[in-house]
Amino acid sequence: MTYLHMLTGQHKSRKRVGRGGKRGTYSGRGQKGQKARAGHRIRPALRDVIKKFPKKRGYRTLVPPQPVRAVNVGLLERLFASGARVTGDTLREKGVRVRRPEQIKILGSGLLSKKLVVEGLAVSQSAAQKITAAGGKVK
Repeated sequence: MTYLHMLTGQHKSRKRVGRGGKRGTYSGRGQKGQKARAGHRIRPALRDVIKKFPKKRGYRTLVPPQPVRAVNVGLLERLFASGARVTGDTLREKGVRVRRPEQIKILGSGLLSKKLVVEGLAVSQSAAQKITAAGGKVK
């Protein structure tokens, strides 16, 4: 009479390799060579290329500097009346295309005869001299 516990299993038990004992196989490593040894590691070819590049040292900002929009005093002479306040917003209203007022710098090219008050903008030395010589102020 045959019982279930007497039947041989449908699957053979797995052969455990690479654990000592008398099994004598290569544990999936093939035969001799660098990849058969313990602690083997083949460095990627890209790593050698990277290691040949010099290190970039020091602090690097991740945000590129924003471009500055140059506005000359000759343009201010044409756009503004005497005694007017020149700010980033008033320049934008007059048609100077810029995203933020911090990106505007007043430069000294051109002639200025009107009395203007420049507020909250970057101004070059030559532009500041021309504005004060015309009776204006730089704040």
